Formats: sequence, C-alpha cells, structure tokens
Amino acid sequence: MKIVDVCEFYAPEGGGVRTYIHAKLAIGARLGHQIIVIAPGNRAEVVEYENGCRIIYVKAPALPFDKKYGMFWDAAPVHAILDAEQPDVLEASSPWRGAWVARSWQGQALRSMFMHHDPISAWAYRWFDGVATRDVIDRQFEWFWRYLRRMCNSFDFTICASPSLQKRLTGGGIRGAVNIPMGVDAGVFSPARRHMSVRRDLLARCSLPDTATLLLGIGRHTPEKRWPCVIDAVARVAAKRPVGLVLIGNGHQQASVIEHVSGNPHIQLLEPVRNRTALATIMASCDALVHGSSAETFGLVASEALASGLPLIIPNGGAVADIAHPDFSETYTPGNAHAAADAIMRLLDREGDQLQSAAHRAAATARTLDDHFAALFQTYAQAISEKREAA
Repeated sequence: MKIVDVCEFYAPEGGGVRTYIHAKLAIGARLGHQIIVIAPGNRAEVVEYENGCRIIYVKAPALPFDKKYGMFWDAAPVHAILDAEQPDVLEASSPWRGAWVARSWQGQALRSMFMHHDPISAWAYRWFDGVATRDVIDRQFEWFWRYLRRMCNSFDFTICASPSLQKRLTGGGIRGAVNIPMGVDAGVFSPARRHMSVRRDLLARCSLPDTATLLLGIGRHTPEKRWPCVIDAVARVAAKRPVGLVLIGNGHQQASVIEHVSGNPHIQLLEPVRNRTALATIMASCDALVHGSSAETFGLVASEALASGLPLIIPNGGAVADIAHPDFSETYTPGNAHAAADAIMRLLDREGDQLQSAAHRAAATARTLDDHFAALFQTYAQAISEKREAA
C-alpha cells in the first residue's frame, strides 16, 4: 500500500510523534509499504528514506507558542502532493488544520484519522478536574465534541492507541474509533541495558550517593505534561528520603520549569536524548519512572520505561493509566502534588525485589511497534479489500 500521512505535529526536534513517524517509515518499508509523510516546515524540502518512503516538507508558518512546530495554512500545496501520489490510504494525525486539509482533498483513498492528540484531556479536563465531574465538563464542552464528531466522522477510521481514548471517543459519538495499542522499539528497551555506572553518575548530578533512589521523567516542557506537579512531589519526598529526579526534555515552558526547580540540587534537567540506545540505557539505569500527564494518547514513554524494567508512578488517567498494573505501578490523582508524593512514598515502601521482579516480567512481554504497525496496516488492507468487494 501507499500510505500518505498529513502529519501536522511532526517536527525534526519533536517528541513522541517524531519517534512514531520514524518507526512507521522504517517498519512500513520493511513490510513492503510506501510511507509518505507530509509535514509543515520552514522551507519546502524532501527527505528520502528506503523503499521510496519520504518526508515532504511544505513551507508553512511556525506555531507562535512553539516554533519547532508548524501549521498547514494553504491547502493547495498539500493537495498537489496528494494528486501526484494518489495514496491508497490518506491519514491525518491531528484534529486541527491538517485534518481539514486532508478532509478536503477530492481524491479516492481510504481515510484515517490518527489521534496523536487528545484536546479534551490536554485542556478541558486539566483546567476543570477537581472543579466539576467529567460528565459536567463534557457537557460544557459539547461545542468541541460537536467539532470532533464532524471532523472524525468524515474519516473511515479514527485510530486510538489506547483503549481509554477509544472508549471516550465512542461514547462521545465518534464512529469508527478503533484501538490499535502502541508498542516500543523492538530490541532497544530492555532491563539488560542497566548500567550501575550510569546510575551512579546520574545520582551524583543530583548530589546523592548511589544508595539513593533515582527517579526519571521524560517529556516536553508544556502545560499538559504537568512537570511542576511532579517537581513539587519529588521535592516533598526528597525532604524525607534520599530521592533524586532526572528530567529529560525541553519546550516552550522550559524557563518556567527551571524556575520551579528553584535550584533544588536533587532535581536535574537534561536536554532531550535523540540516540535511542543511549536513552534506553539511561532508562534502564534509573529506578522508577514518574510521569505527570493524564492527556497522553500513546503512553509511549511509560511503555518504554516498563520495557526497560522500571516500575511506574503515573496519573490515574489517560493512556499511561491503561499501562498501569498494581504489581509494578502506583497511581495518583492528576495534577495533585500531595497525591503524587504519596504515590512515590508508597513505591519506596514496597519490597524492592518483588517490585523489580514484577516490572521485569512485564518487560519480557512488552508489545512492540512492529506489532502495532502490523495490526494498523492489516486494518487498512482489510478495509480496502472490503471497499473493493462492495464496489
């Protein structure tokens, strides 16, 4: 199949979407498919990959609040590419301008909306959780649900990488919502990558001895990631127990995150690690992952951490909550630093060998991105076959 993804949230220095797109290019080529990604960029450019796969950048304005990312403005150049490529499957991967551009193309193709972003969780729930119930919030944001229904129901599928998101979208009246669970890079993330020297060096950065507990956070510095909540929680615990936090990432709220750390020597910020093997080594060398966002659509970082043998301290909402299990996780109310600190303390008080064994058993059965893409492409191939038979 030829699959063209109009991917508004792809950027060369992006996070989870970038990881996902590069995996799709590589695995798609290996499975005999041609993957073409159309992304907004600061100039028109084509980057070639194997098997005819490529990323085609369309010159577009940058997002004002995060200039690493762009926004499709003029539909004409995207439509011209689609006219030339004539894909079997047309994907849109955000419910914003990129989806409108893909939706308005007049060609014949199976159409799929891939929910890389969960706007209701990222904004509405984050703003009003604790003030009103989810049902009340959904009713107040019915205008946005109408928008999502109009957009998503114009596609053949709405692909969700977590069962909780599929359930919410289906309950909100979106037809064709399909859950195809995410996975991790095969052979990259593993408990075997744990290195005590790496762990010791990271703890030393946190001004702590190697007898302390090393927590890891990974993600962009944006509001929905809720890093101030995580930082406050770790600071509360670090006042009582020897605990350090290494937080990997950057973003348009980096200055605010740095200010929130307020010079705490036990909390250290690191730039994003692009080398996947190096990142996997850091992951496996920490003692647990602590996460703040309840607006994840993939839970990719949590899945990678679990595949690395790490126990999880995560919010009880969003895709990360779908990954949690009492054997190797502690959960807390999203955005509540006191609850997050309590969750960290509960994890620290558990029997270490049992916790590690449970996390390692989960790592041994981790779903891979190969599994995810095989299921995704099979879903598309079957739908195309059914359409042809019906015709």
